[in-house]
Amino acid sequence: MRSAVVIGMALLLAACELAPTHSRPDLPTEASYSTDYSGDVNAGTRAPAIPWNEFFVDPRLQGLVAGALEHNRDLVANVARIDEARGLYRVQRADRYPTIRIDAVATRNRIGAGSVASSDTGVDGGAGTGGSVTATSPTTVERYSAAVGTSAFELDFWGRVRDLSTAARAQYLATVQATRAFQLSLIRDVATAYLDVLEANERIRLAEATLESREHGLRIAQRRREAGVTSALEFYQAESLLTQAQTDLAAVRLTKAQADTFLINLIGGRAPQNLPDALPLGQQTSGTALAAGLPSELMESRPDILAAEEQLRAARANIGAARAAFFPSITLTGSYGYASTDLDNLVGEDRLSWSFGPTIRFPIFDFGRNKGNLSVARARENIAVASYERTIQTAFKEVADTLAGRRYLADQVAAQERGTAAQRRIADLAQKRYREGVVSYLEVLDAERSLFSAEQALLQVRRAEAANLVALYVALGGGQLTSI
Repeated sequence: MRSAVVIGMALLLAACELAPTHSRPDLPTEASYSTDYSGDVNAGTRAPAIPWNEFFVDPRLQGLVAGALEHNRDLVANVARIDEARGLYRVQRADRYPTIRIDAVATRNRIGAGSVASSDTGVDGGAGTGGSVTATSPTTVERYSAAVGTSAFELDFWGRVRDLSTAARAQYLATVQATRAFQLSLIRDVATAYLDVLEANERIRLAEATLESREHGLRIAQRRREAGVTSALEFYQAESLLTQAQTDLAAVRLTKAQADTFLINLIGGRAPQNLPDALPLGQQTSGTALAAGLPSELMESRPDILAAEEQLRAARANIGAARAAFFPSITLTGSYGYASTDLDNLVGEDRLSWSFGPTIRFPIFDFGRNKGNLSVARARENIAVASYERTIQTAFKEVADTLAGRRYLADQVAAQERGTAAQRRIADLAQKRYREGVVSYLEVLDAERSLFSAEQALLQVRRAEAANLVALYVALGGGQLTSI
């Protein structure tokens, strides 16, 4: 009956909740994105419903991303941190239950003549009767015991152990979400680096074609100079145009080499073999339209926001544990088994031994230790709230920026295409007028430079548009990732 009362009281007190109730703070952003660039937020498919290997249309890029998700060393370290957090959670959770152990002990002691020994163990190998005796001659004492017991098991009246377990679980879940966020950022980085490589490749082809054209122009200028048709000035102008193309080609080759190295580093140090050829830069945009949704949806789709929320949950659980330290704590130690000086007769009714000992601790004077720990826990909750809200604001900004990019970069690409076509017509006309002797070579020089700049700008804005769509996909929460 007494045990039932104790158990009932323990269950009743265990229901005490000293940790603050977890609730999400109010959304620290606007309730919707600007209609100037967001358009119909429900038109298209939600990013979390699109696996990354379906979002990317280039099979070569798909292979590179798959290689990065398997071999990137930073990702390997992040996954290992999940195992670490999972282990810490299991350790903390185990404190909620008593640790049952079996102790089997065998001792053999030699007692010298004149030594005082407890008569519980006896001085002649037999059972004692209590008190102590003095050995009259050297004696060997043997003792054997086997018992099941537990030690220092805390009765969690105030929920301290439960709150610590809740905090450890939240830290584990936060680590999982943080790793998913890293996976998404890795996908974005690989795709962006890949687009940089494609842009560099196309700029190299453009620079090589321009260089070939200007070498041909220089040869014509040389013949015209030798024939006395033009002056040396026009020859040197053509030579200047050629050297500019050579300089630009060397610079873009350096950019290409650096982009290749960065991409290889992202995918783990070695490129996958037998990858298909890349699609042109202009065909890299996904054919799947992404639905922006509302900012509140990011709280469920963005792993970095989910990780920040778990950190907030852990901070609030730690407040409960800090509050519980102000109340008494009770720990139990007990054992049940047998003890004897004769191994053959270890088990028996007269050799039965047991012990039970509760320990209660009352905090009286701690010189502000518990109060200080509670202040730390509350401060960390405030930090976690601010970090959570800041993470949401950052996510809102990323989505808003990429939505604006989707809206205006498309206009910029179209305008740049028209401008490049017009500049090409100007260059062709300048060449024709020069051959007819209507204008000087300086006009051809300006037209060629403007055309080269326009073609480079078109490549850059196409790469920016493709990279922006990848960033939008990640900012909206990405898609299905590898299991972790």
